[in-house]
Amino acid sequence: MEIKSAEYVISNAVVDKCPDTSFPEYAFIGRSNVGKSSLINMLTRHNKLAKTSATPGKTLLINHFLINKEWFLVDLPGYGFAKRSKKEQEKLTQMISSYILKRRQMTNLFLLIDSRHAPQKIDMEFIEWLGENEVPFSIVFTKIDKLSRSQLQKNLSHYKNHLQELWEELPPCFISSSETKAGREEILDYIYRINASCRITD
Repeated sequence: MEIKSAEYVISNAVVDKCPDTSFPEYAFIGRSNVGKSSLINMLTRHNKLAKTSATPGKTLLINHFLINKEWFLVDLPGYGFAKRSKKEQEKLTQMISSYILKRRQMTNLFLLIDSRHAPQKIDMEFIEWLGENEVPFSIVFTKIDKLSRSQLQKNLSHYKNHLQELWEELPPCFISSSETKAGREEILDYIYRINASCRITD
């Protein structure tokens, strides 16, 4: 699939105020500083579509981008940013869970994980929560250009072995780099196949 158009539509903190359409939505989420905005910009080939920052935890709202005038890419706030106040963290957690669990247009959640690190407790707990709530999701391992090929394979095997302790069947996994554009075609083709196989109706 080629992205011919990508446009910002709306940002908000309330699920009920998300666009009232039947278009499928593909949401992106991950720990703060995982490279989410950079990945979104890489996928859309639009350097300033999602705002990137050297400071983690900048995305505080649900951001909708209309792609090819037929589906939405949704940028969700990152989780696990320690410098937020407890009240702010609770507010963001409620916003994220409300979107993921209540938004019927949410077709697939892409969970971003930094390929450089060993399995993190916060990520594994989030994956477990997705499974408990039967949320359709995929994993995107980011920043693969920062590792040698052998170290990348070692880290991916470690993660998959860890996941297999909890899952009989692993969710779809992708590897990506915003710098080298690795994974772009595979992720977009995956979205294309889902769009082709299912249609959300009102």
